[in-house]
Amino acid sequence: MLALIICLSACAGIGLEFSALIKGGASILGAVWLLSGYFTILTNALVAVVFGGAAIRGERFIHPRLMAGVVSAMILVGVIFALLLQGRRILAGATAEANFLLHQLNPILTALFWLLFTRKGKLSRRDPPLWALYPLSYLVYALARGAAEGHYAYPFIDVSAHGWARTVINAVAIALCFVAGGEVLVWADQMLARRQG
Repeated sequence: MLALIICLSACAGIGLEFSALIKGGASILGAVWLLSGYFTILTNALVAVVFGGAAIRGERFIHPRLMAGVVSAMILVGVIFALLLQGRRILAGATAEANFLLHQLNPILTALFWLLFTRKGKLSRRDPPLWALYPLSYLVYALARGAAEGHYAYPFIDVSAHGWARTVINAVAIALCFVAGGEVLVWADQMLARRQG
């Protein structure tokens, strides 16, 4: 049931953002293209797929490494929003509701699901660098797209505003924090496994 709630919450958040863009005059393709530029949207879409699969297939679908990787990315969404993005835009209506679901509620729910329902003792210290391939791949995509369009999805990777040196420093700092957070997740996984054993 919690997996289904998380799936629906991710879908609702993306749907509200999509609806707001359409009401603002964007075409369907234009709205899809715009949304696909954001790590938050892509990660919530991944959450919808993974937790939808968990809701349908249950324990057989809940692979510990996959779940931990998705949860790590979702926690990154929440932390980056709280530290770097919150309060930068005035939000209201559907956009504010979407923002709450995508940036605040879903990171908490996915972490709670991992804590309560994912088998423990299956992670290793080699996993966080592998999980980091997803946000690093997004970074390459976002920088290439930003350079082509002249608009960057997030202010901390805005090369036109900060230059390459500062942007790289920002990206490296976030990547190191992500890997460190992943290592904490692995430590918690191993500690909980010992307690359960």
